[in-house]
Amino acid sequence: QVQLVESGGGLVQAGGSLTLSCVGSTLGLTHHGVGWFRQAPGKERESVAAITWSGRTTEYADSVKGRFTISRDNAKNMVNLQMSSLKPEDTAVYYCAAIYADWGLRAQYNIWGQGTQVTVSS
Repeated sequence: QVQLVESGGGLVQAGGSLTLSCVGSTLGLTHHGVGWFRQAPGKERESVAAITWSGRTTEYADSVKGRFTISRDNAKNMVNLQMSSLKPEDTAVYYCAAIYADWGLRAQYNIWGQGTQVTVSS
């Protein structure tokens, strides 16, 4: 079973940038689609971005299009989420998730990381 570990969260001012990383341990992320999700206090979890195993195809939520970029380095079992032009409403706990032989914002991910906090101050 793949285990996921996120890192890179922190406090940033509005308009700033932050890059989150998700590393797949144990068996790596071979043939796994990966997605990034977030959950703000009192709100439901929402999908943010997703990427195929090959990294050739990506998908973004409308709220982050043009500001966030998902990418992956399969040699390092790593998926990154570059976030720019951050807004206070981007504040949330960000999670990466993986699923074997599938991908997309609406896939039923079954492997989750522990999350990393992103706080955007106004």
